[in-house]
Amino acid sequence: MTAAPETGLTEREIIERAAALRPALLARQAETERLTHYPEDTHDDFLKAGFYRILQPRRYGGHEFGLPVFYRVVVEIARGCPSTGWALSLTAAHVLQACTVFDEKAQDELFGTDGDFRAASTVAPVGIAQPDGTDHVILDGTWPYSSGAPYSTHYLGQTLRAGTPVLFVAPRSAWTVLDDWRGALGLRGTGSNSIRMDQARVPAHFTRETSLLDLPVEGGSVGSELHGNPMYAGRAPSFFHGELAAVMIGTAYAAADEYARIVAARPLLLEPDRTRADLHDYQRHLGEALGVIHLAEAALRQTAEDWMEACRRNVSGEAPFTAVEDNRLALTFLNAGRMAWDVLQGILFRTAGSRHARDGERMQRYFRDAATYWTHVGPGMYEPLLRRVGCDTLGLPSEHIALIP
Repeated sequence: MTAAPETGLTEREIIERAAALRPALLARQAETERLTHYPEDTHDDFLKAGFYRILQPRRYGGHEFGLPVFYRVVVEIARGCPSTGWALSLTAAHVLQACTVFDEKAQDELFGTDGDFRAASTVAPVGIAQPDGTDHVILDGTWPYSSGAPYSTHYLGQTLRAGTPVLFVAPRSAWTVLDDWRGALGLRGTGSNSIRMDQARVPAHFTRETSLLDLPVEGGSVGSELHGNPMYAGRAPSFFHGELAAVMIGTAYAAADEYARIVAARPLLLEPDRTRADLHDYQRHLGEALGVIHLAEAALRQTAEDWMEACRRNVSGEAPFTAVEDNRLALTFLNAGRMAWDVLQGILFRTAGSRHARDGERMQRYFRDAATYWTHVGPGMYEPLLRRVGCDTLGLPSEHIALIP
């Protein structure tokens, strides 16, 4: 068993640590975009704060806090820097799936004696896997959009073997990060680089014939039994949508913070002793936006609790965690993210003023980041989820409706 990195840390304390980092993250936003990933200082802050180990099992040196705590930390980090919140979430989160499906032998080797585990991931199957005897598998391919790759110690990916989906985890020594995360409209600092494997040889027990979009968790899993925690027997698509919603809500809060700063600092042309903050319209804009953001966050928190309860009921035998439940939770998460996007672009960015749409302005950065989020989940995921939930309710098959384009 790996020793815990810190004893006595509470859920409240780790959330407060995330909020306390906001000034530093705000100051590092431009550098994060320039580097295309957050700087070493931020990585060191995350190591010290224990953010990478929020969902990690205690058996392997983690804190094993629940999903609601993880999402609250992501919201706080994204409020300081949306790119950083995205990269943290999509690096620290995949320990949950690794600990759900891989057996004890694999997990012992993955975490080792120090428990250092951070894994970028891509849901779409890429490349090929070929057996190398009975003990190893050869992986070959380039996996794009691997957010958080620069600081990852492992890669959790999908590939195909003779047409069958294969989930694998590969240590950092097996792959190379490509310097190709440049030119995006937003989320420029997420480190969403491609990773390349050239005939990478990994142990066969680091692979499973399954898909992240359909993990075999009904009735429990290897992970829920090993760790004695139902959280390691949850379905992944809704969890992933919760991650992105948490980032979007944090981004909307960041935009509201910037909006309040902007209107308080902008003198009126004809009354220079007053500012826009004194005008009812701007007060109303800010209040309306915050009301919707608060509602979106409330939906995020409650749905995270619902996800945890679905895991508990699944393991206890009360009710399986089915694809139907997964679809419902995923759509609620996605709607929470959409609400945040709507007020950011429809109220805060629109009424902040054109000078704040210039390069280098935080409001412009938040708009770019949020727009990139919506181009990621909107056309490709929102419509299929709507159809899935509709078909589920009507008793029609929905498995044929793809969740990714």
